[in-house]
Amino acid sequence: MIIAVDFDGVITPNGHWPSVGEANTAVIDWLKELRESGNKLILWTNRVGEALQTAVEFCRGYGLEFDTVNENLPEIIDYFGGDCRKVYANFYIDDRAVCMKFEGKEATDERIREQNYR
Repeated sequence: MIIAVDFDGVITPNGHWPSVGEANTAVIDWLKELRESGNKLILWTNRVGEALQTAVEFCRGYGLEFDTVNENLPEIIDYFGGDCRKVYANFYIDDRAVCMKFEGKEATDERIREQNYR
């Protein structure tokens, strides 16, 4: 199983970009268990440059390692014959995610209106 995980709002519960804030140790421990049981983890974040390196080092300090960071796994690149901007995963863990099953225009519009965007 391939799991893509966002950093701000998930691994750290309160986004403090470009710093990192406190650790969500319950999530970190769960992700470590998932990886130890054979799942592949991708750090999937908008962070780049120094802010990204800070996030990777923050996770590493808690013993959380990723199979890739903001890129597809090599076996996925091979399967699709190239890499693309969209990271392929079986599950995406993101504080901004909505599980989308189209329920008709009205129900979907209501779900969108309920979201709290920054």
